[in-house]
Amino acid sequence: METTPRTPVPASTDRKALTIGAVAKILSREFEDISISKIRYLEDQKLLSPRRTPGGYRLYSQADVERLRAILRMQRDEFLPLRVIRQELASGSEHSAARPGAAGMRRAGSVDSGGGARLDLEELVNQTGVGPELIAELEEWRIVQPEKIDGQALYDETDREIIKACGELARFGVGARNLRVLRTAADREAALLEASVGPALRSSNHNRRKEAIENLEALAATTNNLTHLLLVRDLRKLTGEGS
Repeated sequence: METTPRTPVPASTDRKALTIGAVAKILSREFEDISISKIRYLEDQKLLSPRRTPGGYRLYSQADVERLRAILRMQRDEFLPLRVIRQELASGSEHSAARPGAAGMRRAGSVDSGGGARLDLEELVNQTGVGPELIAELEEWRIVQPEKIDGQALYDETDREIIKACGELARFGVGARNLRVLRTAADREAALLEASVGPALRSSNHNRRKEAIENLEALAATTNNLTHLLLVRDLRKLTGEGS
């Protein structure tokens, strides 16, 4: 177990810094299987970046501890693989684990959903609160694309979350027709990412395809964050806050 280095460090800087052993002890109250080796492994996977002292000792801030807590909860409660957790961290959403329905939203946002529940129209209306008329319009404009099985439209978790978001926009007068610009932007973004990793995704080699999916997740998180930042910049101009 690592101990606090003997070399003095400024009290103002490291007053709240914790050693890896102290972090493991704190988190063991909630996660019985936590260990120093597991924390080191998550660091090796680039999910954590604790500060190092000149002597090489890890020092964790309170923010590091909360980040680690969120990672462990996503693993324990939602059974998310590290590549999906990495996507969440890249998009700045690691603290969303406490939100109701966060697990479903994360699965809906994964490019490799691995199946999942299918809903018929009645179930979809009940879960989203969105009327069948709006859902039909969203299908007409390709905002939602359900799977047809034996002539019945079935919707997955991603469709459900899309419809929820469209329902919120509809409250402000944004209809399905107005969302064409977002559909077109999504198509272009998908084409951009496909050009980067498409050949590997179509590979017959399992390991190569797995790596391609992980790269696609990371690229999607980065482009999503960039799109958000560009939107924020333009909205600041609308409000007169832009530089």
